[in-house]
Amino acid sequence: MTQPIDQPAKRAAGRGRKKSAPAEPVKLLAAMTGKASAAKAATGDAPVFAYIASLPQPQRSIAERIDALAAQSLPGLQRAVKWGMAYYGVDGGWCFSSGAFIGHVKLMFIRGTEIQPEPPVTPIGMGKSTRGVELASVDDIDERQLAAWMKQAATKPFVGGKKR
Repeated sequence: MTQPIDQPAKRAAGRGRKKSAPAEPVKLLAAMTGKASAAKAATGDAPVFAYIASLPQPQRSIAERIDALAAQSLPGLQRAVKWGMAYYGVDGGWCFSSGAFIGHVKLMFIRGTEIQPEPPVTPIGMGKSTRGVELASVDDIDERQLAAWMKQAATKPFVGGKKR
């Protein structure tokens, strides 16, 4: 369950009950609130490595494995941080992104409806053709399947809103 930043504890409801002072707000890392992290948009390997290093465990281990798998699977891999997530691409276009949330990392394929078998998750707030997977631990990573999806996604990178 996702909690927003600074969500006060639930107060007792109903008449006749004594209201207690609100509890201290719950502080969570921005990347763990269900929203993308506050990482600044930047192109290159270093910003993505810094984003991954900023994540708590187990999300960091999952993101590190996704990044390593992308590097192994895609020659000419390009990295960037966009909208508080790591983006991966080739040939000047973006293929997939990886973002950390409470309890999992989402790996999202921008043109996921065009790869086979189609990844199972339709991420909320992403494009209508985006599909992906939610990974709660490194053990959830099916390297053969993810590498196959990464390679397929690299054959049709998303470039500036136009299909190639």
